[in-house]
Amino acid sequence: MRHCETASQTKSKQSQKQRLLRPPQCVGGQAGLFTRRLFGGLEMTIMFSFILQCIPIHAETDSYLALSKEDRALLKKIQKDTFQYFLIHTDAQTGLTKDSSRSGAPASIAATGFALASFSIASQNGWLSYREAYERVERTMSTLENRAAEENGFFYHFLDPKTGKRIWASEVSSIDTALLMAGVLLAASYFNGTGLELRAKKLYERVHWEWMLNGSLLFSHGWKPKQGFLPYYWDIYAEHLILQALALGSETHPVPIETWTAWTRDTDSFNHHEIVYAYTGSLFTYQYSHAFIDFRNISDQGINYFQNSKEASLANKEFCELNQNEYQTYQNGIWGLSASLGPDGYKPYGAQPGLAFHDGTIASYGAISSMPFTPTESMVVVRMMYEKYGSKLYGPLGFKEAFNFDRKWWTNEYLGIDQGIIVLMLENVLNDGVVWKRFMKLPMIQRWLERTHLRTKPS
Repeated sequence: MRHCETASQTKSKQSQKQRLLRPPQCVGGQAGLFTRRLFGGLEMTIMFSFILQCIPIHAETDSYLALSKEDRALLKKIQKDTFQYFLIHTDAQTGLTKDSSRSGAPASIAATGFALASFSIASQNGWLSYREAYERVERTMSTLENRAAEENGFFYHFLDPKTGKRIWASEVSSIDTALLMAGVLLAASYFNGTGLELRAKKLYERVHWEWMLNGSLLFSHGWKPKQGFLPYYWDIYAEHLILQALALGSETHPVPIETWTAWTRDTDSFNHHEIVYAYTGSLFTYQYSHAFIDFRNISDQGINYFQNSKEASLANKEFCELNQNEYQTYQNGIWGLSASLGPDGYKPYGAQPGLAFHDGTIASYGAISSMPFTPTESMVVVRMMYEKYGSKLYGPLGFKEAFNFDRKWWTNEYLGIDQGIIVLMLENVLNDGVVWKRFMKLPMIQRWLERTHLRTKPS
């Protein structure tokens, strides 16, 4: 595990208040954490601090509805090909999905959540029969109910795909369990009257969300048997909104309402784009929760997170444009800086505002998964990657993880979570927000909205 810590910056009264909400081991700075782990046990960790502000709400139109027939056909092909990952890399006996396509990779519970959602989507699109999709979802649920290693309803990040046992001394993960539960609940909603909905509800109700707060109002990133709670907390904007929503919407183990306001919403701007930003500037932080939750008509203290993700995507694009003389990869309209594999291993690539670590490596899923926010700009990247570089970048499971022209580097790997975000985001784009519509109707999501008094307007 590698930890890179920055110096504390000037704190507002609000951030001083947040320090009092942390468990003892967290006091000492307005700290937040970026973590994304990969096959091999790599864990990227970066500490940070900033100042709380807000951005105004904006109305948003579904401009992706204006995509051409040819564009939609290409996106459908990409979505179907990308889905094949889950057929090939999900264990036939346990239903657990591998973290990556690399030989010997463990199962990832987040990838498994995306697989469950993808199987149900595949059934609706005719790529799987209703029966086969049902059997795949049921098999995974049975493993989660009876075999997969867990603690207080939270599952270990990495599992042996054959047995469901903990592997690599991985942590019980808060965000990965949330992504798994989102997939469980969404998948079950496609099979009304089969019993899967009740089983999904019981799995969700088993999660002791308040336990992961460790006596504070902030979620820990995880827990280990010998170490206890990890000393890193979701205390700033990142991909954890889905965790917040599911925990606040629970009837069996709800967290305090104050949990929603305990984390800071720091803002900064780049090229006139004002953004409630994630420290690394990685695109995935603006995408993962949005695969499930429709934020288009939700206002949080004046913040519209859908518009926020649009601004972050445009900033990512313009950051690449401004650096295209330094890196050849960013030329010809290519953008999409997000955490991914790179020539030197897995890195937290991103744009400003934020850390903005970059070396010319583009994550293939980056621009594609921003399609709901920036359809025109994303389509340019999709076309360029597919038509000009497809011979090296596109394979039987869709776009490979990442590439870097400057280093003459192309990976042959696929990552399960990044395959999943493509499938779900394109389903929302191509089928009138169907994932959003299903997920927003779930009782726990409605309770989250009601408890937090988030302002909504009819879509």
